[in-house]
Amino acid sequence: VMVWLRRCTHYLFIVVVAVNSTLLTINAGDYIFYTDWAWTSFVVFSISQTLMLTVGACYYLTFTGVPGTATYYALIMTVYTWIAKGAWFALGYPYDFIVTPVWLPSAMLLDLAYWATKKNKHSLILFGGVLVGMSLPLFNMVNLITVADPLETAFKYPRPTLPPYMTPIEPQVGKLYNSPVALGAGAGAVLACTFAALGCKLTTWTYRWMAA
Repeated sequence: VMVWLRRCTHYLFIVVVAVNSTLLTINAGDYIFYTDWAWTSFVVFSISQTLMLTVGACYYLTFTGVPGTATYYALIMTVYTWIAKGAWFALGYPYDFIVTPVWLPSAMLLDLAYWATKKNKHSLILFGGVLVGMSLPLFNMVNLITVADPLETAFKYPRPTLPPYMTPIEPQVGKLYNSPVALGAGAGAVLACTFAALGCKLTTWTYRWMAA
């Protein structure tokens, strides 16, 4: 009974984390919609995606103990997102904004770190976290390059009037706008390690809770 109870709890956790990951990343392709805030939004969305992918994938990876499940988890996130965006498309939302599978290559690096270090959890946290944090903004920029021209889309799908606190300002020259990939990668590399550790800890908590 305990084995099945624990297994069902595990699958419930996976669904909850994957759904929340999808909800937090569903707008990740939409930073180009905010033309004047594009780079700032890009950095924020890159970091949010990095953290959600890392925590869920590490949880799945350490729970199963099978290298490859991080990539499988990223696939779950991708499919969930496609389904949700497909629903938005049916409502007239621009299909060009669908998120390309930017999570998959980063998740593969997570699997690689786990497999190459013979399932060492601490190496997964340190190496895997850094690899995901540094790679995802890069793949996310590929996502940005492959979607439609934002101005063309903006004319085709005019956005509603923004509230005062969201009113775009003129883009600044220099500062953080120079390299959003570098900024996202730098912040992501640090934060992803923390979330990788959290993902691993979820496994420990799940086992201990079920054993109590």
